[in-house]
Amino acid sequence: AWMSSYRQQYKMNGVDSKPIIVNVLNYPRPSAGEPSLLTFDEASTLFHEFGHALHGMLSDVQYRSQAGTSVPRDYVEFPSQVMENWMTQPEVLAQFAKHYKTGEVIPQELVKKIQAASKFNQGFATVEYMAATKLDLDWHTVTDFTPKDAAKFEAESLNKMGLINEIAPRYRSTYFAHIFSGGYSAGYYSYLWSDILGADAFEAFKENGIFDQTTAEAFRNNILSQGGSEDPMLLYKQFRGKEAGIDPLLRSRGLLAK
Repeated sequence: AWMSSYRQQYKMNGVDSKPIIVNVLNYPRPSAGEPSLLTFDEASTLFHEFGHALHGMLSDVQYRSQAGTSVPRDYVEFPSQVMENWMTQPEVLAQFAKHYKTGEVIPQELVKKIQAASKFNQGFATVEYMAATKLDLDWHTVTDFTPKDAAKFEAESLNKMGLINEIAPRYRSTYFAHIFSGGYSAGYYSYLWSDILGADAFEAFKENGIFDQTTAEAFRNNILSQGGSEDPMLLYKQFRGKEAGIDPLLRSRGLLAK
């Protein structure tokens, strides 16, 4: 699944170009007279991609090179990550998560079970991801450019971290495509950083109400409409009044008591 644009937003030479944004999702076709039903994960993906779409549709900058999702790599997933939070809120689920025959809204007890299951093994998953991030940074801070034995370099990197044998590397260096040919060189941390921003930003909505118009307008005016026209942390602080903290993410993963 992904978001793309047929036309970007910009304001130049008397032209006020409005964006045309599309979400592309690979969902199964209906079959045998039955509708195509989405799994919980597929619905979450829809919310995620719509977060990217909002970033594109609500862009209001001068240059197309700064419009919408034309932002630093470690910021681009933030609007999509924060959007996922709405999907699991009872007020939102009541509007769309209904049995296709009876119209019964998904039971809240089932939602609680799904949310509890999502926290399973998060300690392992978080450390595994951080290890991959550190390996990425070790490769991209090398100052001695003589040829390296990839397996030996990786083993030394993991050993420096004190990574236990039970937590295997997420990717071996020889096929860690993200950091060598996938645009995430020295930037694999971006996914987790976007999670930190998303969890902290959603705290503002939980504090004021997930449909609070004032909070939503602040998010639109300071984040979604600004694209890459300003330093991302400055934009975030204008919205939140502070830098993002790590506690909301830890709570969302079940790693910190509420």
